Amino acid sequence: MIRAYKFLMRPTMGQRIALSEMLRDHCSLYNGALQERRDAYRHASKTKVRYGQQSGQLKEIRAFDPKRQGRWSFSSQQATLRRLDKAFAAFFRRLRSGVTPGYPRFRGATWFDTIDFPKDGDGCRWDSTPHDPVTRVRFQGVGHIKVNQHRPVVGKVKTVSVKREGKRWYVVLTAEQAKPDPLPTTGSAVGVDMGITHFLASSDGEFIPNPRHGQKAAAKIETAQKALSRFGRVRRDKRTSHHRRAVQKVADLHRKVRRQRLDHAHKTALALVRKHDFIAHEDLKIRNMVKAPAPKPAPDRPGGFLPNGASAKAGLNRSISDSGWGVFLTILHAKAESAGREVIVVDPRNTSRTCPQCGHVDKENRPSQERFACVSCGHVAHADTVGALNVLRAGLVRREAPAA
Repeated sequence: MIRAYKFLMRPTMGQRIALSEMLRDHCSLYNGALQERRDAYRHASKTKVRYGQQSGQLKEIRAFDPKRQGRWSFSSQQATLRRLDKAFAAFFRRLRSGVTPGYPRFRGATWFDTIDFPKDGDGCRWDSTPHDPVTRVRFQGVGHIKVNQHRPVVGKVKTVSVKREGKRWYVVLTAEQAKPDPLPTTGSAVGVDMGITHFLASSDGEFIPNPRHGQKAAAKIETAQKALSRFGRVRRDKRTSHHRRAVQKVADLHRKVRRQRLDHAHKTALALVRKHDFIAHEDLKIRNMVKAPAPKPAPDRPGGFLPNGASAKAGLNRSISDSGWGVFLTILHAKAESAGREVIVVDPRNTSRTCPQCGHVDKENRPSQERFACVSCGHVAHADTVGALNVLRAGLVRREAPAA
């Protein structure tokens, strides 16, 4: 199996400048390749430029510009061109499927923050000073950079990537390793119901509180964004020191919220995986759940619109995004695979309206957000616990169903 590792790098000032220049030149290569594809297609001949053609031009580009493009790894530049090729492949795939696609766009200085090295040893070297107790990674044109390696890397390193997040620099590794031994079985099965009031409710009656990291930091973020809005919209290299500090303040606050949300998701998923052999959850279409409601034109007022609940829906959408369901479920599946646990997704329809005692389905069974009261048999329970019980039942049925 393939596992990723992310470590903080501690480059010197000169290495920071070199890393920034490497990002700048790869961004320039990406934008130049994109412009070539656009110009070729706009020509009367509708010529299509492929990755193979652009990769074949790298030798000439490096010879023409040895002080910039010629400094960096040939393989990393090929990876940058492959990234553009994947963007176009995804664009045409969405176009063929009938979805309105977004055309690949040019990358600005703040939009291009990652460089990939397809093979360890080709333009890069992980643990480049094995004789030294301090871990370092070497990049062509940059040198040996100190790495804060907070855990051991298991397996053979396959790819290495450089990633910039604000003022911090990270190295991201992918390592090929044998499948780990599964955790000891517990004989326990659980269904989970994702929510807003509670982050998670389980079928055994447990509730995980919603930390609401974004909501707690909203006041600070609003203050920082107001301070940033006082500066005019200028090019990045024209910003004053006060302007740059204001930008950094907003970025740091958003980064802290993202890391808090990720930490909570990891800890919650790990607790579930350690405790249960089988986990069932709803197949949530989060992207559809956070869509804004469609406008309702007023028939008697041309150009006017009827109330459509957009304001209330916007608040709900913020709460859903702040909960981070998608991040949590992705982490849950990854941890379950490593631990030898089984995770099954079920259809979420009527899970909160079905009585777990008699099976009666009715929207009146849920008179309030938290209370479930069956109108047929009188069963009363917490609505989220009922939803989790129904999810577990559906998951067990799906597990026992014969494969199609």
